[in-house]
Amino acid sequence: MPTDLTPVIAASARWLLAAYPPPAGALNAALAEAQARQAASLAAHLRYPGDLDVQLLHLLGPGGSARLDRLTGSDAEPADAAWRTWVDETVVSWAACFLADPAVTARAHRLPASAGLPAEARAPGLRRLARPGARDSEAAVLLRHPDLLEPVMALHRASLTELLDAEGCAAA
Repeated sequence: MPTDLTPVIAASARWLLAAYPPPAGALNAALAEAQARQAASLAAHLRYPGDLDVQLLHLLGPGGSARLDRLTGSDAEPADAAWRTWVDETVVSWAACFLADPAVTARAHRLPASAGLPAEARAPGLRRLARPGARDSEAAVLLRHPDLLEPVMALHRASLTELLDAEGCAAA
């Protein structure tokens, strides 16, 4: 059974970029994609911390983007149907929380190793989410806008807050 979160991370980041596109330009697109992927990676590793969790995800599937599309008014193209099936609503919601609020990202990044967060989700490059530079913020202006992200964040913000609070208490 696969234990790789790459399909869910890639599809969830792609959905975020389609719903909240970066300003024109190759550098903006690259910086926004990096931030979306980092947020989706952190969210996916928190959501599916163990190999068994990932195996169950691959067996049952993540659920797709239909509810998110309806919520944001996105029109899915028929050509997009395949990758949209790998979008995980909870991962997207948590990633939106990370993008909109660097303090939440910092809390997640400080979780202890016992929380199941692997080394790749703790990489120094993920600090871009917790402390975005001016160029990062400009490139992801829609992707980091709390008011625009609110409907998506509201879907699963409570479960992320519970997880961060529970893991934070366990570390103390």
